Amino acid sequence: MADPDRMNSPALPMLARILIATLFIGLGAERLLGAAGIGPLAGTALSNATLVLSALELAAGTLLAIGRRVRVLALLLAAFLIVDAVLAHPFWGHAGGEAHAQWLHFIKNIAVVGGLLLLAAETRGRR
Repeated sequence: MADPDRMNSPALPMLARILIATLFIGLGAERLLGAAGIGPLAGTALSNATLVLSALELAAGTLLAIGRRVRVLALLLAAFLIVDAVLAHPFWGHAGGEAHAQWLHFIKNIAVVGGLLLLAAETRGRR
């Protein structure tokens, strides 16, 4: 049986925080690098709004990973992902394979929201 004191270690929430942050760091960086002509998105036309959101994702993910303003960032990122899920992945407006692909993105966003809400609750009163 697992030792209850060991399960309360700060290492587990820290690992969860870092893993969730990699989503925002990776996607933000990928789009910004693509705009600079580097990586798989090189040459892809991205709007200024996308570039600003990408920079914010990268900054928020980095701050989340290092443990700064975790509660506030987790709540803001959760709200962002809910909006993104509804606006960018409207599976209900597609059919067949495209509907399924959009549903997968939608449900992954919602799952990450769950993780972010757990992070926000776990850090209550600490940062």
